[in-house]
Amino acid sequence: MPSGTQRECVNFAPMLAGFQNLTFEFGARTIVADATWHIQPGERIGLIGYNGTGKSTLLKVLTGEYRPSAGSVERSRGTTIGYLHQDLLSFDIHDSILGVALGAFQEIHDLEAEIEALGKELERTGDEQTLIAYTDKLHELETKGGYNIHHRTEEVLQGLGFPPTGLNRPYAEFSGGWRMRVLLAKMILQKPDLLLLDEPTNHLDLPSIEWLEKYLSNYEGAVVIVSHDKYFLNRMVTKIVELYQQELHIYTGNYDFYEKEKAIRIDLQKKAFENQQDYIRQQERIADRFRAKASKAAMAQSILKKLDKLERIEDANMERPNIRINFRVDKVPGKVLVELNGLSKSYSELTILKNAKAEIERGDKIALIGANGKGKTTLLRIIAGIESYEGERRWGHNVEDSFYAQHQLEALNLQHTILEEMQDCGSQMTDLELRALLGCFLFSGDDTDKRIRVLSGGEKARLALAKVIVSKANFLLLDEPTNHLDMHSCDLLIEALNKYEGTMILVSHDRYFVSKTANKIWEIVEGEIKEFKGGYEEWVQWKQRMAKPESSSNKSKTKSAPAPAQEKKPTLQQSPSANAPIDKEKKKELQRVEKEFQQAELRLSELTTQKNKLEADLANPDFYSDKIKFQTIEKSYQEVSRAWEVANREYERVFERMMNAGTS
Repeated sequence: MPSGTQRECVNFAPMLAGFQNLTFEFGARTIVADATWHIQPGERIGLIGYNGTGKSTLLKVLTGEYRPSAGSVERSRGTTIGYLHQDLLSFDIHDSILGVALGAFQEIHDLEAEIEALGKELERTGDEQTLIAYTDKLHELETKGGYNIHHRTEEVLQGLGFPPTGLNRPYAEFSGGWRMRVLLAKMILQKPDLLLLDEPTNHLDLPSIEWLEKYLSNYEGAVVIVSHDKYFLNRMVTKIVELYQQELHIYTGNYDFYEKEKAIRIDLQKKAFENQQDYIRQQERIADRFRAKASKAAMAQSILKKLDKLERIEDANMERPNIRINFRVDKVPGKVLVELNGLSKSYSELTILKNAKAEIERGDKIALIGANGKGKTTLLRIIAGIESYEGERRWGHNVEDSFYAQHQLEALNLQHTILEEMQDCGSQMTDLELRALLGCFLFSGDDTDKRIRVLSGGEKARLALAKVIVSKANFLLLDEPTNHLDMHSCDLLIEALNKYEGTMILVSHDRYFVSKTANKIWEIVEGEIKEFKGGYEEWVQWKQRMAKPESSSNKSKTKSAPAPAQEKKPTLQQSPSANAPIDKEKKKELQRVEKEFQQAELRLSELTTQKNKLEADLANPDFYSDKIKFQTIEKSYQEVSRAWEVANREYERVFERMMNAGTS
């Protein structure tokens, strides 16, 4: 465990919810011990940890579904919590998706029922008091935005990918992924003070993820997100809470900051451990040297007693599998693996492909991306030869393919154990190598002896992906390969695919995964396959450049349009006498900003001096002989570093304001 790991201190800032010295045990297993975590209003927090460490369990403790073994779960009076999780998929109802989402406005519905009852009473009696009550309720409905709840609900559902024409379709007709979107829409519309999202991007396509990011950026409440999507976390969160070795480790920053900071913490602890070991060995040598001399025996004994009382620093070892996944390719295919000509595919009135053409060449690593419903998986199935189509699909020479899709898990032999299923792949790997590989896919120890029939859907999907790894295929077709993997397993898969000598085409909504693996982007646009020769980041930049001319054209049209009559009237700015006070105000504002800048510069300079001094202290080996002294200095260093980051951001912000004030 990294020495000096920071825990949140009890403070007097407003708190929505959190843990105080909490311990939670699940049977004989401890999920977290003596943890303190306070969630403040407006915070954006990423809760991370390896699969199986208990992240989802912690969220259930936070909501009160599970009771702690010790310590307390705290919640401010009146705090509302919304919790989106995979178990909600069992929820069933025969209402339309619009009706389900409108369930977020129960208070409005109750108010509408009161107004209806008062209206009927008013018609019957014509009573003045009833009229006043009726008018008051109508005003309350307007104040609470009751007249636009349909518009707001439709807007959110459409943002999450539902077409306007389908909002009245029954909820029961939709698959699990689309149901989850409806429930996410309902939760967003409820606007709880604290929103808990467990893998919210698992069932969203790229446009819907981007919409959710924009929405959450302006969300007034606090948000806690469990996700393996690094892009999503980097854009959404300003704090990372890591569940690691039964403790909560808190980092102020996004996921990239967490990775860097954790590496620094591990490195500091490792150095502290090594320096303390050097100190112990040195003292033991001195004791051994003088132990035989009667005059020095007491001193030697004193040194040994001192060493016995010394608090030992633990070595820093990352508890994660560092096993390399290696693909093996038996045959080298021809230059062109697949050629598509005049490809067409329709479902009743929906046209997926229309006279499309494309080629997959040896060495291509293609990401097929876009919104759900555009036909990405259909095209993948056509390429694999398991979907009907019109047109020509020509297979190249020496092509050996392997297709990974979560809905094709029936290919697994349910009577086999996990290890037996892997042995049947013909990989020529030893049992030890197979067990090591399975460990990367979260099957460790006795898990490999489980029968496939008892595995969950996610476990079967991971096993099917492991089989693809050892298939020796030279052409991989992968449909959402990262859905059931944690971040570290995703990183291992990325590393393996980058070393893979074959060709692949994949469908994924994980932007980090796509950006690290693809060298070409395919997008289905109006029935055609549009190819971009470059990686995901380049494709995004290209799309933005293409959007700018269109935006500029729209702006020029707006400028060229005749202005309304009232806009043509002379304004105050045209009068010379009106300019003077405005200039004085600008000057005062500039002076205020310059003063803020001087203060920010002074603050940053002071913190830089403190930071440099503490770094010098940490470089001194003498501090490592005293663990308490080391931890105090290391804690101070972490606090000053965080304060320095904040001060640096403030310095840059004020500097930018000063430049703008000076040039305006």
